[in-house]
Amino acid sequence: MLPDFELTPPERRIWDAFPEGRRVDLRTGEPDGDDPATGGQWGPERTVRAAVLVALLLGGDAGPSGAVASLRLAGARITGRLDLDGAEVGHALSLEQCRLEEAVSLFGASTRTIRIRDSWVPDVEAGLARIQGNLDLKRSVLEGGRLSLINAHLAGELRLTAARISTSGEWAVFAGGLVMEGGAFCKNLSTRGGVRLLGAQLPGGLFMQGARLSSPHGVALAADSVTATTLDLSEGFTAEGAVRLRGARISDNLSFEGAILKGARDGDGPSVVCLQTQATDFDFTVAETPSGAVDLRGAQVSFLHENEHSWPGAVELDGFVYGSIKTVVAGQQRDAVGRRETVARHVEWVRRSPVYSPQPYEQLASCYRKVGHDDDARRVLLEKQRHRRRLLRPAARAWGYVLDATVGYGYRPWLAGVWLLALILLGTLVFDVNDPTAVKQGEGAPFQPFVYTLDLLIPIGGLGQRANWYWTDGGPQWLAYGLIAAGWMLTTAVLAGVTRTLNRS
Repeated sequence: MLPDFELTPPERRIWDAFPEGRRVDLRTGEPDGDDPATGGQWGPERTVRAAVLVALLLGGDAGPSGAVASLRLAGARITGRLDLDGAEVGHALSLEQCRLEEAVSLFGASTRTIRIRDSWVPDVEAGLARIQGNLDLKRSVLEGGRLSLINAHLAGELRLTAARISTSGEWAVFAGGLVMEGGAFCKNLSTRGGVRLLGAQLPGGLFMQGARLSSPHGVALAADSVTATTLDLSEGFTAEGAVRLRGARISDNLSFEGAILKGARDGDGPSVVCLQTQATDFDFTVAETPSGAVDLRGAQVSFLHENEHSWPGAVELDGFVYGSIKTVVAGQQRDAVGRRETVARHVEWVRRSPVYSPQPYEQLASCYRKVGHDDDARRVLLEKQRHRRRLLRPAARAWGYVLDATVGYGYRPWLAGVWLLALILLGTLVFDVNDPTAVKQGEGAPFQPFVYTLDLLIPIGGLGQRANWYWTDGGPQWLAYGLIAAGWMLTTAVLAGVTRTLNRS
């Protein structure tokens, strides 16, 4: 059925080719002349009205038997708005190296595959659309508007590979509530403005390897509550602005391998927010240290991969649960757990939390215990007590220093033995070169410097030396008092340490 207006020669070619699904190519074959960026200068021989395309898609004649009607066009300048709002479109649309002067509007439409490749278009509105196929914008440029897929449903794939989307607003891609049955392929996507995917369902995964998202004063990627099999932000993925994955559920792999996370330009705000995120494999082997904080509070992962660039100055870890840690050094992955040189680095990582919390230390210690490295676990828990000590009042802090020096808060009980041996040696040497005075002349056992020192250090009971001898010289007598005090202190510290160990068990 012909429209109620006269067709130009290029429009007539398109009209006649539509029933058989033949492509109409208006390109010249010269790269500069076929660049859609300069398509505003193309003449009438390459100009097509959007109303003609709409008329074909909504009422075009069916092709001959065996042919599938579709609209396939290359190298055209399309004037007017391609308005298919609420339409039932039963034919595929394919535009290649075209320049669309006004927006493509598919709001609430039901369509087949929409392919707009290597083209220039100001805006694509597909909110609430149901696309029974793919939405393909590969290598296209959206200038001044945005791609809107709010609450849309795609039976196929979303292809934004090497596309460039630039907006004057906050969001270049606005796709909250998007439901897909295929994958979202956005490799080397470039945006000026953020990508918003709140609550999106992506069972085929989201692949953004090498993408560059720029929202330096806001959020580069907002994927809160996303459900996906894979979230691949690797191979040079760059975000100017925060990457926010609050409450995301990733059933397989969440990867930042080789990513560059610049955060907000003013440095005031996090680079990554994974609050309450769940993933099986979490690869955070980034290419550069994130410029802002990394928030992993309440996140749960089975396998954590990290490297020397992973952790910035501030890391929120309260409630972060992981099954194992793998550390990548010089491109080689190895078990972090069990390598003593990594324990101090992981403790320092935990200490980067702005607020003290015992859970990150206990989680790290649990990770060491699972593989049988109890010594490393005790070292981590000792550092937990040292961190906590800074928050105590002066008297409690002083007693903490005593516990640390004597028994390592119960995690290094052998220190008490070292102190005991040192004090016994000191007392034996000093008392051996001085002569004590007997309390009762001619009674009691002979003076033994070693036994006398040991008797001073044992606070309960006695070995029959301390009560029978005293010193007239002030030096040895003050040493005796000091050894008695040290004995009580060591005994109290050991008991406190044992009690702490038993309570922990």
